[in-house]
Amino acid sequence: MQWGDEGKGKITDFLSRDADVVTRYQGGDNAGHTIKQNGQTYHLRTIPSGILHADKTCVLGNGIVLNPKSLVAEITRLHEAGVSTANLVISDRAHIILPYHIALDKAQENYRDDNKIGTTNRGIGPAYTDKAERSGIRMVDLLDKDTFAKKLATNLKFKNELLTKIYQQPALDYDEIFNEFYDYGQQLKDYVVDSSELLNARIDKNENLLFEGAQGIMLDLDHGTYPYVTSSNPAGGVSVGAGIGPQAITHVVGVAKAYTSRVGDGPFPTEQSNEVGEYLRDAGHEYGVVTKRPRRIGWLDAVVLNHSRKVAGVTELCLNSIDVLTGLETVKICVAYELHGKRIDYYPASFKDIADCTPIYEELPGWNEDITQAKEISELPINAQNYIQRVSELVKLPLATFSVGPDREQTIVLKNVWQQPAYNK
Repeated sequence: MQWGDEGKGKITDFLSRDADVVTRYQGGDNAGHTIKQNGQTYHLRTIPSGILHADKTCVLGNGIVLNPKSLVAEITRLHEAGVSTANLVISDRAHIILPYHIALDKAQENYRDDNKIGTTNRGIGPAYTDKAERSGIRMVDLLDKDTFAKKLATNLKFKNELLTKIYQQPALDYDEIFNEFYDYGQQLKDYVVDSSELLNARIDKNENLLFEGAQGIMLDLDHGTYPYVTSSNPAGGVSVGAGIGPQAITHVVGVAKAYTSRVGDGPFPTEQSNEVGEYLRDAGHEYGVVTKRPRRIGWLDAVVLNHSRKVAGVTELCLNSIDVLTGLETVKICVAYELHGKRIDYYPASFKDIADCTPIYEELPGWNEDITQAKEISELPINAQNYIQRVSELVKLPLATFSVGPDREQTIVLKNVWQQPAYNK
């Protein structure tokens, strides 16, 4: 519900214990999901969190962009860790990321000079660009040798013109790309299915389906802080990205941190470039899973969370990393902005307006007690309880879970979303 890195991997892994199918519906290997289980840490970039459970079907939907090279490496790492991928399937309609997408991503970002977006340089944006302009190559194309050869030759001719004449970068070699990526396709072919057919068949059987987004809602292409966003739709992208009807979705579980962080450029009204920010960064180990970049840190922003709640239709809240706030004398929540002398409770589209916004904070007393062993909300210090309750009130959502540490066992359940109807706002 923020700019990512809220602990969505942990929550989707936690929720997946009651799911039959876990699906990624957008994004690419620019997403980093960290899962700690049984004393072992897993870093997932593309594969859904449910892969750690052999009885869950894990789906990479048609809405993602897939780097075959990265995926083969991720599968290999899982196998080396003793994790099976026999339960993984890939949509035949998923678009693939090729070396020219990555080369263009880097070249375009450098070309922007002082106007950099802050991409991860993994080719995500250029791959979605090709998809939108109808020149993309899909998994089904990669598996057909003649189709892949023809489409790659057509695309590479144009991409090399861009690389060499516009960006002054070296041309890429056709044979090298074709041979390497056709081989990746052959390694992945047994995973490839019509994922929409599979998902709808499982819905018809009344199974539990969990869909996980790759980025935060504030990075949504339409509803985030454009252009400092990703190239797909975490908010509301499930139906299109997975090939299911919207009526099948019963719960939208929003994941947030007890403070705010973001990686890369873009507006951040509650950012704390001071001792508080440094304290929270160190306490929360706030460095990117994929990029290792230090994250920007700020106080919790209820304006952001309410924007996300509305545009994504969030029905329940999972609040993570409450333990990171331990040790602060006071904790703050941004409850509104002041813009040109007026109080507003919405997130402006204009960067000029956002830059002119001054956060209006509500200040609450902090706590020093170690809360990492708490198993019930009543075991928290009263100030921590009050903080959690106040966030729920401000965001107008019931809490499904809250977390007092990174491990699954440090997640306290207040509402089982698999067993209870969605909250009716």
